[in-house]
Amino acid sequence: MGGDQRAGRTAAGLPSLQRFARHLQRDLDAVTAGLSQPWNSGVVEGHVNRIKMLKRPMFGREAIISAAEPSEYGL
Repeated sequence: MGGDQRAGRTAAGLPSLQRFARHLQRDLDAVTAGLSQPWNSGVVEGHVNRIKMLKRPMFGREAIISAAEPSEYGL
């Protein structure tokens, strides 16, 4: 049984899941390589996240509001 048949049968009746399965099948080589290689981009993603957090106030967006702090936003 081919991968397309398997993905179609598994996602029957769920259009969002069908779309996800199609794209996953299309990118199967990249997904397999990403899951089987010993290295990852975690450190880079951490630096990107830190830079985004530093830039938020510069563009008028507030920093993340802690759930422990009372706020004027009612969160």
